[in-house]
Amino acid sequence: MTVSFALDEDQKNLGETAAGLAARHAPITQTPAMLDGLAAGTNPAVWTAICDTGLHTLHLPEADGGGGAGLLELCVVAEQFGRALVPGSWLPTVLASGVLAQAAERSPAVVAALAAFAGGCTGALVDAPGLTATPDGDGWILSGLSGPTLGLPGAHRAVVRTAVAGDPECAVWFEMSCSDGTVEAADGTDLTRSVGRLRLDGHRVPRAQLLDVDVDAAELVVAALLAAEAAGIAAWAVDTAVAYVSSREQFGRPVGSFQAVQHKAALMLVRAETAVAAAWDAARAQSASAPQQRLAAAAATVTALPAGVEVALDCITLLGGIGFTWEHDAHLYWRRAVSIAAISGPAPDWAARLGEAALVATREYRLVDPEELPELRARIGAVLDDVAALPPDAAHDLGWNLARGGERQRRLAEAGLVAPQYPQPWGIGAGVSERTVIADEFARRDLAPPTTVVGEWLLPTLLAHGTTDQLERFAGPTLRGDVVWCQLFSEPGAGSDLAALSTRATRVDGGWSLHGQKVWSSYAHLADWGVCLARTDTEAPQHRGISYFLVDMRSAGIEIRPLRQATGDAEFNEAFLDDVFVPDDQLVGPVNEGWELTVATLSSERLAIGTRVTRGTAERVRVLAATTGPGDHRRDVLQVLGRSTAREMALSALNLRNVLTRVAGLDTGARHSIQKVCNALIQREGSLELMTVLGHAGATTEDGNALDHLGLPAVLIGGGTIEIQLNMIAQRVLGLPR
Repeated sequence: MTVSFALDEDQKNLGETAAGLAARHAPITQTPAMLDGLAAGTNPAVWTAICDTGLHTLHLPEADGGGGAGLLELCVVAEQFGRALVPGSWLPTVLASGVLAQAAERSPAVVAALAAFAGGCTGALVDAPGLTATPDGDGWILSGLSGPTLGLPGAHRAVVRTAVAGDPECAVWFEMSCSDGTVEAADGTDLTRSVGRLRLDGHRVPRAQLLDVDVDAAELVVAALLAAEAAGIAAWAVDTAVAYVSSREQFGRPVGSFQAVQHKAALMLVRAETAVAAAWDAARAQSASAPQQRLAAAAATVTALPAGVEVALDCITLLGGIGFTWEHDAHLYWRRAVSIAAISGPAPDWAARLGEAALVATREYRLVDPEELPELRARIGAVLDDVAALPPDAAHDLGWNLARGGERQRRLAEAGLVAPQYPQPWGIGAGVSERTVIADEFARRDLAPPTTVVGEWLLPTLLAHGTTDQLERFAGPTLRGDVVWCQLFSEPGAGSDLAALSTRATRVDGGWSLHGQKVWSSYAHLADWGVCLARTDTEAPQHRGISYFLVDMRSAGIEIRPLRQATGDAEFNEAFLDDVFVPDDQLVGPVNEGWELTVATLSSERLAIGTRVTRGTAERVRVLAATTGPGDHRRDVLQVLGRSTAREMALSALNLRNVLTRVAGLDTGARHSIQKVCNALIQREGSLELMTVLGHAGATTEDGNALDHLGLPAVLIGGGTIEIQLNMIAQRVLGLPR
């Protein structure tokens, strides 16, 4: 039910290997009997199996006895071990060795330590505050008591970060034997791993043990691994909760058939999938620049670690009383999620760090290398250079709608670049890689790709189900911007239950007569044409007997009444249809079979809406941060910017993963609803948080931020409400009973 971290076949095979090893050598049924030993640092038998398969050195260089793989592959294992709650020292050890591998200089001490890890030595990463290093001739004196550290009791070697005496903002790294200090065991929140503190009382470390660590790369390793384990915990929690509520009965029916339970389970899946996306995005940043690594590491920490805790807690509540007892394993997963979230450091600090990083850089989500497909780039670039030389197209002040016509859009339509994914002559038949190149070329020239808005939802339906004449009549003018569309779907008595529509289409000579009322039709007062659903068979079951019409909005019998919104604008409308004649050639597809076409149109709409963030954006917060002076309020703004950036990065990563899934020829099914819910929640949370830091400026509409918030319902309702999408996720993705 939940999507795994792995995307390609090699990663999937690796994940299956890790899952199989965990099932054979560390079944969760055996863990409760080992808790005392685990807390003391006793390594369970699974460690031998891990070492035999090389999963403890997967990420280390081959020259040091490792597997030579990357952070992505290591995170595949971390996710699977998180799902299985593999006990013991695997994660603490790969955290330590993963950071050690980021040392720029391969000193004898580094080489020896890496060889020790390759040979099965266990380790711990001691990076919690508390230790101080003081220069002493050709070495350092280490003193203090570290904060709680995963896997320290029982570890052989430690990678230690300390503050520098007299300069607490400066840190240095060392590699040492755990026996060089005193390890003080602690009562760990995570019962399946040891936790302890390292005490050093004037311990002298020779300069040879000082590590020249790439801090950004090291923090990325830690963030990605913790996030991947949190994603695995969240995935287990979703699967466990869904299995339970599907079989547990109350009031004579499965608990999972109740809408409140379905919505909770669906939201758990949305959070779990965003955790996977954020962790994956951090892992794939290993070869990126330092600014990109800082963004990805902080975003994974801000997104995935809280998600692990929240989803585990939701699992416990769906399990009911048993989930809160030791009779079920859920508490062990919950405790681990809490533990790794705490080990990462204070969440507000990470949010502020991400906010600072977002002021100077944005995360890149390229599907192809900037130099790939040079011939296509040259051809597209020549067209775009021509377009850039033309006067900008005029635009209505209509939010997301465009003016009709315009020389730029006409030139782009002529070149097949308004919708390059369409077949010729409407597009150029571009695949995903080609479309990425085209988007790059638009961005290089600071040109906004054109949009036909509702046309983007309609034209895929026409391409699949329309006649040749309909395509010839509507595709070109729509792509050129000469025709603007609206959607006549929703009705006062139907709303989100679109199949309950009551607008009727009655057969007349040469066509159909439409009678009914539509509502929430954006820009119907300006549109040339509308896509209209009407019931052509009143005796058919609800989802049958519906037909799909193209309606000239200037037809006799159409009355449009604008609806003024909270913003003061009137973008939405009611449309009254009184004996509106629609010729036969404006019926799309067979009579009474319009529901299939409707689903296709709504899928295109939700996919388009699910990738676009327009309300409460991180960019708005970034502008605010740029004008906010030093002080506590600036830190508040930076934290909001960090959280907004993390949410939008998770959405972009989720979108990129979905694209890669489609490129691999796999069906994403109803998962576009996950993206739509994620998008709506991002905009809701971002908009609400932005309002909390506006201060007195929120009392006016002068800077547009208050109006931006007042327009939020449009994205929460448009394309299907969050609740409707949650129904779809619960029933079509999670398979919960209706």
